[in-house]
Amino acid sequence: MISPRTDHLIDLALEEDAGLGDVTSRAIFVPSHRSRAFIDAKQDLVLCGLAVAARVFARTDPELKVKLLAADGDRVRAGARVLAVAGPTASLLTAERTALNFLQRLSGIATKARHYAAAVAGTGVRIVDTRKTTPGWRALEKYAVRCGGCANHRSSLGEHVLIKDNHIAAAGSIAAAVAKARAAAPHLAKIEVEAKTLAEVNAALRAAADVILLDNMTPDQVRAAVATIAGAATVEVSGGVRYETLRAYAMPGVDVISIGALTHSATAVDLSLDLVAAAPARKSAPKRRR
Repeated sequence: MISPRTDHLIDLALEEDAGLGDVTSRAIFVPSHRSRAFIDAKQDLVLCGLAVAARVFARTDPELKVKLLAADGDRVRAGARVLAVAGPTASLLTAERTALNFLQRLSGIATKARHYAAAVAGTGVRIVDTRKTTPGWRALEKYAVRCGGCANHRSSLGEHVLIKDNHIAAAGSIAAAVAKARAAAPHLAKIEVEAKTLAEVNAALRAAADVILLDNMTPDQVRAAVATIAGAATVEVSGGVRYETLRAYAMPGVDVISIGALTHSATAVDLSLDLVAAAPARKSAPKRRR
């Protein structure tokens, strides 16, 4: 299901790219010229964004007909066809870049997420994203993370309380920040506290935080913090975790590892649209006068 927000994002992208028209395609092809094309994977990847790409074609020209040849979350090999589209050639070429931009970006995130999920398989630790997303793309990018096998952290500031270092500095202490948050937040909202040291971990425990985020700690420091928490709160690890060190942090007692790189550092994957031209529509022969 494409949301109104995604439709708006697609319209903005099309306006940005083709708001003044596609001078090249319209100059070369008459409206009756039709073609079909396929989007192919040029590398091994995890797909995401097929419905969005299809929507780009539809919003460019309703005469463009799309057939999905795979599904979001599929792991496909280089050379696989994932989408077919047919219709007016000029419209097809006008939509090409925007459709690929969405598909390449979202599939890049899904592919990266699949690597991270595989790295902690069997540990029981969940890998989640952060709010470090492309402005306007958050819902799509978080969907791509799920397609890759990871999970989502909060999607907005309104979902649960996360008390970070600047909140603590302005409030005066962890205890003061937690007390004020607990008094004002909805009764079902969890209270999460960021801790950079064991002293802050102990302060968060005394304040009865529901979740303690261990920020920018080494694996040894995380191990010590986990022993201190001893199951009294959910443990999240964040900051400084790289793919190469991921397994070292996925230790017993850690519940969640949040990684901004899933979205902010994902590389677009290689997909391309290859067109097969069809013959222009024939004009009907003039009727002979009798």
